[in-house]
Amino acid sequence: MRSGLSRTEVEKVIHQLVDALFRNIPSGVGSHRKDLKLDPKELSRVLEKGVKWALERGYGSAEDLEHIEARGCIPGADASKVSDKAMERGKAQLGTVGSGNHFVEVGYVEEVFDEEAARALGLEKDMATVLVHTGSRGLGHQVCDDYIKIMMKASREYGIELPDPQLCCAPVDSPEGRDYLAAMAAAANFAFVNRQMISHWVRETFEQVFGLGPRDLALELVYDVCHNMAKLEEHEVDGRKMKLCVHRKGATRAFPPGHPEVPERYREVGQPVLIPGDMGRCSYVLVGTQQAYRETFGSTCHGAGRVMSRHQAIKASKGRSISKELEEKGIVIRGASKATLVEEIPEAYKDVNNVVNVVHGAGISKKVVRLRPLGVIKG
Repeated sequence: MRSGLSRTEVEKVIHQLVDALFRNIPSGVGSHRKDLKLDPKELSRVLEKGVKWALERGYGSAEDLEHIEARGCIPGADASKVSDKAMERGKAQLGTVGSGNHFVEVGYVEEVFDEEAARALGLEKDMATVLVHTGSRGLGHQVCDDYIKIMMKASREYGIELPDPQLCCAPVDSPEGRDYLAAMAAAANFAFVNRQMISHWVRETFEQVFGLGPRDLALELVYDVCHNMAKLEEHEVDGRKMKLCVHRKGATRAFPPGHPEVPERYREVGQPVLIPGDMGRCSYVLVGTQQAYRETFGSTCHGAGRVMSRHQAIKASKGRSISKELEEKGIVIRGASKATLVEEIPEAYKDVNNVVNVVHGAGISKKVVRLRPLGVIKG
């Protein structure tokens, strides 16, 4: 989200702001909201309607829909294809960040690389921003677990030889394939609603801390994009247009200028691409390109990627105060547990600057701005 606030205005109250965000948005392993438990019927509506469900209940505004991939609802979602166990895990987790590398980050635009694209995205130097990274929580994890078992069996039945068991699969138009796509779409819709509700509480928190109304704060959604998704799309292969199932695992969409699925406001510059780094360095906003559409089915990287396992990170951070180290860099951090902070130390990740320079140099997405963190809440 962009804002009507400057870096200086946010820095003055960053401790108060991060504390308030940490109070208002549940985070951490098993985090849930005591005030929001959905019965199976209502949760099914969430899974099938996506962000429209949230808007009907006052979370955000209709303008948000224009800037969410697929307008916040992947078509074909079917809650009946989601197991009772997955539903049980998800019923109290809407509006929660979870753990691991998921976060809510308050930052600012540190550098602008492409003035035209930045203007189209409504971003300018020293503007305060908010980045939300989270997904479908326990519900999505359970959908994955459930369908791995189904796909392992299906791979054998359809005579598909697997170089690795984790690549278990089934034909897209098989009963197993259709069921999985319907369940995955439902999980993606849950994730859209989750981020929408968190964004709503971010806006409310800013209003509380700054004592300003929505018009003055101008916390507007730039873009919400999926990753770890398979989507049915049309692409050109060997000179022929074909319908493909494009898997973006650890990858995100990077559609080019002029593509009909790019929001009208951004259509001349391309789809916004969000690449989060780690909590101690920076993140980037880029835009998609025609080259990505030709060479990578309209895809680019999703983030920096780990270079240390969580166990290695714990070992490397022994005896250190990660929150103190970050505070010395001007970054306020609040974590649900010390374990998350040590597992997510900045050096556990590749330097996002290097990663972004590679995708920019390869022409599969184009740098627009770099965001520097001021305050972060993590699970």
